[in-house]
Amino acid sequence: MLLPLAGCAPVSAAPDLNSQFDQLERRYGGRVGVYVPANATTGAIAYRADERFAFCSTFKAPLVAAVLHQFPLAQLDKTITYTKSDINSTSPVTEQHVETGMTVGQLCDAAIRYSDGTAANLLLDQIGGPSGFTAYLRSLGDNTSRLDQAEPELNRDPPNDERDTTSPHAIALVFQQLVLGDALPADKRAMLTDWMARNTTGGNRIRAAFATDWKVIDKTGSGDYGRANDVAVVWSPGDVPHVIAIYTDLVAGGYDAEPNEAFVADAARIVASALRG
Repeated sequence: MLLPLAGCAPVSAAPDLNSQFDQLERRYGGRVGVYVPANATTGAIAYRADERFAFCSTFKAPLVAAVLHQFPLAQLDKTITYTKSDINSTSPVTEQHVETGMTVGQLCDAAIRYSDGTAANLLLDQIGGPSGFTAYLRSLGDNTSRLDQAEPELNRDPPNDERDTTSPHAIALVFQQLVLGDALPADKRAMLTDWMARNTTGGNRIRAAFATDWKVIDKTGSGDYGRANDVAVVWSPGDVPHVIAIYTDLVAGGYDAEPNEAFVADAARIVASALRG
Protein backbone atom coordinates (compact mmCIF):
# COMPACT_ATOMS: atom_id res chain seq x y z
CA MET A 1 0.00 0.00 0.00
CA LEU A 2 1.34 3.44 -0.92
CA LEU A 3 1.16 5.92 1.92
CA PRO A 4 0.78 9.65 1.21
CA LEU A 5 4.03 11.33 2.15
CA ALA A 6 2.27 14.42 3.40
CA GLY A 7 0.85 12.34 6.24
CA CYS A 8 4.29 11.67 7.72
CA ALA A 9 5.21 14.66 9.85
CA PRO A 10 8.91 15.41 10.26
CA VAL A 11 10.47 15.18 13.69
CA SER A 12 13.33 17.43 14.77
CA ALA A 13 16.62 15.82 15.64
CA ALA A 14 17.47 15.52 19.32
CA PRO A 15 19.13 18.66 20.70
CA ASP A 16 22.56 17.00 20.71
CA LEU A 17 22.19 16.01 17.06
CA ASN A 18 21.01 19.50 16.14
CA SER A 19 24.13 20.89 17.78
CA GLN A 20 26.35 18.45 15.90
CA PHE A 21 24.80 19.33 12.54
CA ASP A 22 25.03 23.04 13.34
CA GLN A 23 28.72 22.67 14.17
CA LEU A 24 29.22 20.73 10.95
CA GLU A 25 27.69 23.56 8.93
CA ARG A 26 29.98 26.05 10.63
CA ARG A 27 33.02 23.90 9.91
CA TYR A 28 32.24 23.54 6.21
CA GLY A 29 30.67 26.96 5.71
CA GLY A 30 27.56 25.50 4.14
CA ARG A 31 24.12 24.03 4.67
CA VAL A 32 23.16 20.42 5.34
CA GLY A 33 19.73 18.82 5.28
CA VAL A 34 19.13 15.39 6.78
CA TYR A 35 16.16 13.09 7.12
CA VAL A 36 16.02 9.53 8.44
CA PRO A 37 12.47 8.17 8.81
CA ALA A 38 11.56 6.47 12.07
CA ASN A 39 11.35 2.71 12.15
CA ALA A 40 10.79 0.00 14.74
CA THR A 41 14.16 0.61 16.41
CA THR A 42 14.83 4.36 16.15
CA GLY A 43 12.99 7.64 16.00
CA ALA A 44 13.19 10.00 13.04
CA ILE A 45 16.25 12.20 12.58
CA ALA A 46 15.56 15.55 10.94
CA TYR A 47 17.69 18.64 10.38
CA ARG A 48 16.55 21.22 7.83
CA ALA A 49 14.48 18.28 6.62
CA ASP A 50 11.79 20.36 4.91
CA GLU A 51 14.07 22.93 3.31
CA ARG A 52 14.51 22.71 -0.44
CA PHE A 53 17.75 21.46 -1.94
CA ALA A 54 18.70 20.91 -5.56
CA PHE A 55 17.92 17.35 -6.68
CA CYS A 56 21.04 16.99 -8.81
CA SER A 57 21.52 13.35 -9.82
CA THR A 58 19.66 11.87 -6.86
CA PHE A 59 16.59 12.12 -9.09
CA LYS A 60 17.96 9.28 -11.22
CA ALA A 61 16.94 6.51 -8.81
CA PRO A 62 13.24 7.48 -8.78
CA LEU A 63 13.56 8.17 -12.52
CA VAL A 64 14.59 4.57 -13.08
CA ALA A 65 11.77 3.48 -10.79
CA ALA A 66 9.33 5.45 -12.96
CA VAL A 67 10.66 3.67 -16.04
CA LEU A 68 10.37 0.29 -14.34
CA HIS A 69 6.83 1.17 -13.29
CA GLN A 70 5.88 1.99 -16.88
CA PHE A 71 7.75 -0.69 -18.84
CA PRO A 72 7.04 -4.43 -18.78
CA LEU A 73 10.26 -6.30 -18.08
CA ALA A 74 10.40 -7.60 -21.66
CA GLN A 75 10.50 -4.02 -22.95
CA LEU A 76 13.67 -3.25 -21.02
CA ASP A 77 15.42 -4.88 -23.99
CA LYS A 78 14.07 -2.19 -26.32
CA THR A 79 16.94 -0.30 -28.00
CA ILE A 80 16.99 3.49 -27.78
CA THR A 81 19.05 5.22 -30.46
CA TYR A 82 20.65 8.63 -30.12
CA THR A 83 23.26 10.83 -31.79
CA LYS A 84 26.49 12.47 -30.73
CA SER A 85 24.63 15.76 -30.34
CA ASP A 86 22.55 14.17 -27.57
CA ILE A 87 25.61 13.51 -25.41
CA ASN A 88 26.01 15.90 -22.49
CA SER A 89 28.59 16.23 -19.76
CA THR A 90 29.16 13.29 -17.43
CA SER A 91 28.07 10.59 -19.85
CA PRO A 92 30.81 7.95 -19.48
CA VAL A 93 28.67 5.07 -20.72
CA THR A 94 26.41 6.51 -23.40
CA GLU A 95 29.29 8.27 -25.14
CA GLN A 96 30.74 4.84 -25.91
CA HIS A 97 27.59 3.52 -27.61
CA VAL A 98 26.49 6.29 -29.98
CA GLU A 99 26.66 4.03 -33.04
CA THR A 100 24.75 1.11 -31.53
CA GLY A 101 22.36 2.74 -29.10
CA MET A 102 21.52 1.19 -25.73
CA THR A 103 18.61 -0.77 -24.34
CA VAL A 104 16.28 0.73 -21.76
CA GLY A 105 17.74 -1.60 -19.16
CA GLN A 106 21.29 -0.57 -20.02
CA LEU A 107 20.31 3.09 -19.75
CA CYS A 108 18.84 2.43 -16.30
CA ASP A 109 22.09 0.79 -15.23
CA ALA A 110 24.17 3.68 -16.60
CA ALA A 111 21.96 6.35 -15.01
CA ILE A 112 22.22 4.89 -11.52
CA ARG A 113 25.62 3.19 -11.38
CA TYR A 114 27.57 5.83 -13.33
CA SER A 115 25.21 8.82 -12.99
CA ASP A 116 25.24 9.08 -16.78
CA GLY A 117 23.47 12.32 -17.74
CA THR A 118 22.59 11.37 -21.30
CA ALA A 119 21.13 8.07 -20.10
CA ALA A 120 18.93 10.03 -17.70
CA ASN A 121 17.71 12.35 -20.45
CA LEU A 122 16.89 9.44 -22.75
CA LEU A 123 14.94 7.79 -19.93
CA LEU A 124 13.12 11.05 -19.18
CA ASP A 125 11.98 11.05 -22.81
CA GLN A 126 10.37 7.66 -22.21
CA ILE A 127 8.16 8.88 -19.36
CA GLY A 128 7.07 12.31 -20.59
CA GLY A 129 10.03 14.46 -19.58
CA PRO A 130 10.45 16.34 -16.29
CA SER A 131 6.69 16.79 -15.93
CA GLY A 132 6.18 13.04 -16.32
CA PHE A 133 8.79 12.43 -13.64
CA THR A 134 7.11 14.90 -11.30
CA ALA A 135 3.76 13.24 -11.94
CA TYR A 136 5.25 9.90 -10.91
CA LEU A 137 6.41 11.40 -7.61
CA ARG A 138 2.94 12.83 -7.06
CA SER A 139 1.51 9.32 -7.55
CA LEU A 140 3.69 8.24 -4.62
CA GLY A 141 2.32 11.03 -2.44
CA ASP A 142 5.30 13.36 -2.79
CA ASN A 143 3.82 16.84 -3.20
CA THR A 144 7.13 18.62 -2.60
CA SER A 145 9.70 17.45 -5.13
CA ARG A 146 9.69 18.76 -8.68
CA LEU A 147 11.77 18.38 -11.81
CA ASP A 148 11.65 21.16 -14.38
CA GLN A 149 14.68 20.61 -16.60
CA ALA A 150 16.89 17.85 -17.94
CA GLU A 151 20.63 17.24 -17.60
CA PRO A 152 22.81 19.19 -17.16
CA GLU A 153 20.69 22.31 -16.59
CA LEU A 154 18.95 20.85 -13.52
CA ASN A 155 22.27 21.01 -11.64
CA ARG A 156 22.79 24.73 -12.28
CA ASP A 157 19.76 26.47 -10.77
CA PRO A 158 20.68 29.45 -8.58
CA PRO A 159 20.06 29.42 -4.82
CA ASN A 160 16.43 29.88 -3.72
CA ASP A 161 15.15 28.69 -7.11
CA GLU A 162 12.48 26.05 -6.49
CA ARG A 163 13.00 24.42 -9.87
CA ASP A 164 14.53 20.94 -9.79
CA THR A 165 14.37 20.66 -6.01
CA THR A 166 13.33 18.24 -3.32
CA SER A 167 13.59 18.11 0.46
CA PRO A 168 15.41 15.48 2.51
CA HIS A 169 12.10 14.58 4.16
CA ALA A 170 10.18 14.14 0.91
CA ILE A 171 12.81 12.18 -0.99
CA ALA A 172 13.62 9.88 1.94
CA LEU A 173 10.00 8.78 2.03
CA VAL A 174 10.04 8.21 -1.73
CA PHE A 175 13.12 5.98 -1.45
CA GLN A 176 11.44 4.20 1.46
CA GLN A 177 8.52 3.27 -0.77
CA LEU A 178 10.71 2.31 -3.72
CA VAL A 179 13.19 0.11 -1.86
CA LEU A 180 11.36 -1.06 1.26
CA GLY A 181 7.72 -0.69 0.23
CA ASP A 182 5.57 -1.96 -2.59
CA ALA A 183 5.70 0.97 -5.02
CA LEU A 184 7.33 -1.52 -7.41
CA PRO A 185 6.64 -5.24 -7.77
CA ALA A 186 9.27 -7.46 -6.15
CA ASP A 187 11.16 -8.32 -9.34
CA LYS A 188 11.51 -4.69 -10.41
CA ARG A 189 12.32 -3.57 -6.88
CA ALA A 190 15.15 -6.13 -6.86
CA MET A 191 16.53 -4.66 -10.09
CA LEU A 192 16.52 -1.12 -8.69
CA THR A 193 18.13 -2.29 -5.45
CA ASP A 194 20.84 -4.18 -7.32
CA TRP A 195 21.77 -1.15 -9.44
CA MET A 196 21.94 1.04 -6.34
CA ALA A 197 24.02 -1.56 -4.50
CA ARG A 198 26.56 -1.51 -7.34
CA ASN A 199 26.65 2.28 -7.64
CA THR A 200 30.18 3.48 -8.42
CA THR A 201 29.88 7.11 -7.29
CA GLY A 202 29.09 6.89 -3.57
CA GLY A 203 32.20 5.51 -1.91
CA ASN A 204 33.15 8.81 -0.26
CA ARG A 205 29.71 9.82 0.96
CA ILE A 206 27.21 7.86 3.10
CA ARG A 207 29.02 4.59 2.43
CA ALA A 208 32.16 6.02 4.05
CA ALA A 209 30.37 6.39 7.39
CA PHE A 210 29.42 2.75 7.85
CA ALA A 211 31.50 -0.31 8.67
CA THR A 212 31.66 -3.14 6.16
CA ASP A 213 29.15 -5.23 8.14
CA TRP A 214 26.45 -2.71 7.17
CA LYS A 215 24.91 -3.05 3.70
CA VAL A 216 24.59 0.27 1.87
CA ILE A 217 22.87 1.09 -1.43
CA ASP A 218 22.67 4.67 -2.66
CA LYS A 219 22.32 7.32 -5.34
CA THR A 220 24.48 10.43 -5.30
CA GLY A 221 24.13 13.86 -6.85
CA SER A 222 26.42 16.85 -7.38
CA GLY A 223 26.02 20.30 -8.87
CA ASP A 224 26.99 23.94 -8.90
CA TYR A 225 27.19 26.02 -5.72
CA GLY A 226 29.01 23.16 -4.00
CA ARG A 227 26.06 20.81 -4.03
CA ALA A 228 26.82 17.28 -2.87
CA ASN A 229 23.99 14.89 -2.05
CA ASP A 230 23.41 11.24 -1.28
CA VAL A 231 20.31 9.18 -0.55
CA ALA A 232 20.86 5.69 0.78
CA VAL A 233 19.21 2.70 2.34
CA VAL A 234 21.42 0.98 4.89
CA TRP A 235 20.91 -2.31 6.67
CA SER A 236 22.44 -2.93 10.09
CA PRO A 237 24.24 -6.19 10.89
CA GLY A 238 20.91 -7.26 12.37
CA ASP A 239 19.23 -6.56 9.01
CA VAL A 240 17.29 -3.51 10.18
CA PRO A 241 16.87 -1.04 7.28
CA HIS A 242 17.21 2.73 7.55
CA VAL A 243 16.68 5.32 4.80
CA ILE A 244 19.11 8.26 4.94
CA ALA A 245 18.82 11.43 2.85
CA ILE A 246 21.65 13.97 3.09
CA TYR A 247 21.80 17.13 0.97
CA THR A 248 24.52 19.80 1.20
CA ASP A 249 25.44 23.02 -0.53
CA LEU A 250 28.11 25.71 -0.26
CA VAL A 251 26.20 28.69 -1.63
CA ALA A 252 28.51 31.24 -0.01
CA GLY A 253 31.29 29.91 -2.22
CA GLY A 254 29.41 30.95 -5.33
CA TYR A 255 28.56 29.24 -8.59
CA ASP A 256 32.00 27.63 -8.90
CA ALA A 257 32.15 26.14 -5.39
CA GLU A 258 33.21 22.50 -5.61
CA PRO A 259 30.98 19.79 -4.09
CA ASN A 260 32.52 18.53 -0.85
CA GLU A 261 31.99 14.81 -0.36
CA ALA A 262 33.52 14.99 3.13
CA PHE A 263 30.64 17.28 4.19
CA VAL A 264 28.19 14.49 3.29
CA ALA A 265 30.32 11.78 4.87
CA ASP A 266 30.67 13.68 8.14
CA ALA A 267 26.92 14.27 8.29
CA ALA A 268 26.45 10.55 7.67
CA ARG A 269 28.83 9.76 10.53
CA ILE A 270 26.59 11.73 12.89
CA VAL A 271 23.63 9.69 11.65
CA ALA A 272 25.54 6.41 11.87
CA SER A 273 26.51 7.10 15.47
CA ALA A 274 22.88 7.81 16.35
CA LEU A 275 21.67 4.64 14.64
CA ARG A 276 24.23 2.53 16.47
CA GLY A 277 23.02 4.02 19.73
